[in-house]
This record gives sequence, structure tokens and C-alpha cells, in this order.
Amino acid sequence: MLWAAPVAQKPVDAVVQVPGSKSLTARWMLLAAIADEPSRLRGALVSRDTRLMADALERLGATLRFEDAELQVTPLPLPSQRPAEPIEIDTGLAGTVMRFVPLLAALHHGEVRFTGDEAALARPMGPVIQVLRAQGVRVTEHGEEGRLPLTVHGTGQLPGGRVEVDASASSQFVSNALLVAPRCEADLELHHVGPVLPSLPHIDMTLDTLRAVGVTAEHRVGPDGGHSWTVSRGAIRPSRVVVEPDLSNAGPFLAAAVATGGTVAVADWPELTTQPGDAYRDLLSRMGAKVWREGETVCVRGGGAIHGIDADMSAMGELVPTIAALAALADSPTRLRGVGHLRGHETDRLQALSTELTKVGARTIEHEDGLEIHPGSLHGTEFETYEDHRIATAAAIIGLKVPDMKVVNIGTTAKTLPDFVGMWLSMLHAQGPEGEQR
Repeated sequence: MLWAAPVAQKPVDAVVQVPGSKSLTARWMLLAAIADEPSRLRGALVSRDTRLMADALERLGATLRFEDAELQVTPLPLPSQRPAEPIEIDTGLAGTVMRFVPLLAALHHGEVRFTGDEAALARPMGPVIQVLRAQGVRVTEHGEEGRLPLTVHGTGQLPGGRVEVDASASSQFVSNALLVAPRCEADLELHHVGPVLPSLPHIDMTLDTLRAVGVTAEHRVGPDGGHSWTVSRGAIRPSRVVVEPDLSNAGPFLAAAVATGGTVAVADWPELTTQPGDAYRDLLSRMGAKVWREGETVCVRGGGAIHGIDADMSAMGELVPTIAALAALADSPTRLRGVGHLRGHETDRLQALSTELTKVGARTIEHEDGLEIHPGSLHGTEFETYEDHRIATAAAIIGLKVPDMKVVNIGTTAKTLPDFVGMWLSMLHAQGPEGEQR
């Protein structure tokens, strides 16, 4: 399926309401599934990733249903004294499902097999397996070592205590252990032993959600710069949670303002947040946009010229595709650093962006830890998305200024933003043949 990305005929002028954060929705769903009593989540994202999370939790025994615009979650039952029938969980391409749920499966008494989309079988899972085995849980790997598919042989308990993990490839390898730690037999003390620690704000997000349900969770940085976390076992208080809007998903719409010299306002932007997407305010300002708040709304106005930047993106790697798209439209080169871990996302994002931006006409140099983007004379092309929602939205941004951009499988945006096309066309007030799939 090819989608003709619509060209902006004039500067955009729109107010956008983005759905709930995928990252926060996944964390709240998992914590609600192991809470002491039922919980209610308002504003929870409904997308492919969160549906896969809901299905995984229900297969393990939780109950999830929507009522009065809230997601009602009834927790998992206590594990049976006898092994239950084997379960199979499809992770799709959702990192939160493939990395978070296996440790939860260890608290289930029985075999839980994890598989996923073809691209998911290439994503690293070694640190998840390492933590499980360090906790005495037997894991069977059915394919390539350190990859899906695999089976967790749960015994209904995790001992806790001291555990070491190399989370250099993804902060999810820390968050997964922290989220289930309150249900361990003893406090969990997790030590990061890898050379780098990407996306620290996502770990802070995990700590904040734990503290919000009454769990004691601490982060320490040692004299040598090493990171460790302690999470106490104990009760998880049920709660009524309002999920923040997904600030990373707001990025393409804000970028549309920068690309077209228009104005976009995103409603309900939290004043304080652990979401990496909050960094758009600084990044877009550095690229030449005017950024300001009006109460609970963040506004971005394009300043005409787009300037290249040199930025360490290690704490906010998921923003790279959007910033890279704007970099292709800029008046000077851009260097994005510290994101070697993006090679283990839905696809190798660095290689994918380098390939597709170069096809469009922006000479892009792929480095081990990032990208160097040199703007050029851009032209339309068939833009591959590699089943990656953020690559797809990056193509749409470029298409605002470059005619004849044909985006392969724009439907992959349903992973985290189910109605991206509708929202994009509404922002542009676009009608007619542009934007149609064919």
C-alpha cells in the first residue's frame, strides 16, 4: 500500500489533541494487573501495541474492559499451586510487551511462550533472559540465542535481591525488572553494568509510576557513574490514573508547523513530565521555531528557515526520526548523537533513516552512534517505512514540502497512533486525492 503524502498548500494552523502516551499506558496497565485491587485508567491509549499488552495480561489471568471511557483492570489471580496449561503470547512488534511481560510471566505457574512479528524476532532479548535466569527462572530459547521466540517456565515467584543487567541496548531492560519488583520475595537491587544507558527518562517514568502506587523506588548514581535502583516489595495501591497525552506522538504535528512556517498547538501538555517528548520544546526552538506555553497548551510557530543542529539525543532517541525529517529540510547540516541503541528498535532506525533520507536527496552519513544529515535538492520517492511507525511519520513531514512522496504502509502508524492519517489530513484541512492509499 502506497500513501501519497499531502503537500501543504499553506502554513498549517491547527490545535491538535493527541491520545494517551503509549509508554505510560503500558506501565499503568502492567502495574494495574499486579495491584492489590482493581484500577481505572482514564485516557489510556488504544492502539496495536496496547491491544497486544491487554491481550498478554488477559492470557495471564487479568481482566480488562472499557467502561465510561475508562479502562477497568482487575488484577491477576494468585498463581495456582499446580502448573497451568501452556500459554502463548503474541508480542507483535511491541517492545513493551516483549520486554515487560516475560518477567510477569515468571509469576505465573506454568509455561508461557512468547513470539511476535517477523521483525520482532531480530530485536535483542538477551538482557531479559539474563535477568530471568539470575532470578532462577528457566527459559527455553527456540531460535537464535537472545531472541524470540522463547518460553518462560514460571514457578509463581521471583526471589528478588541483587541483579545485574546490561541495558545498553534499551532502557526497557531496566524498566521490566523494576515494574515487577514489588511482587518479588525480597527487595530488588538492580545494577546496570553496560557501557551506556540510553533513554534514562523512560526509567524515571517507571520510577514515577511505581511511586504513584505507593511503592518505594530509588535511583542511585555511584561515584564511578554507575547506575543502580532499589525497589521494595510490598503492596501496590489501586488507583484512578489519568494518562498523559503522548508527547512523542505530538512531534510530527509540531514539526509540521516548523516545516510549513505555520502554527500548531498541542493541548493538555503536562507542566512536569518524564516523557522524552517534552524535549521537542528545546529542540524545535534550536531549529528556529518559536515555542511557548498558553496555560496547558504548548504552541510552536515555524520561523521560515529551519536550522540544522548538533544534539545529543541519547535520552530521547525516539524523537530522532522527526528531527531527522526536519533536518532534511534545513538550511545547514545536522548531527544527531548518542543513539546507537536505535539499531535495536522496530528496525535499525539509523540505517533506515540514512537510506531513505539519501533517496530523497539529503545526503545522510550513518555513524555508529547517530546520523549526519546534509540538506540537498529534495525530490519525491517511494519512502520505505520498515514496519516502523516513526519512520512513516518522518516521511509525512518531508512530504509537506516535497511533492510526489509515496509512503509505503502508512498503516504501520497504528502501532501507537491509530488515526494518524485522519489527524494529519484534519490538520491540513486536506481533501481530494492526496493522502489516499492506493
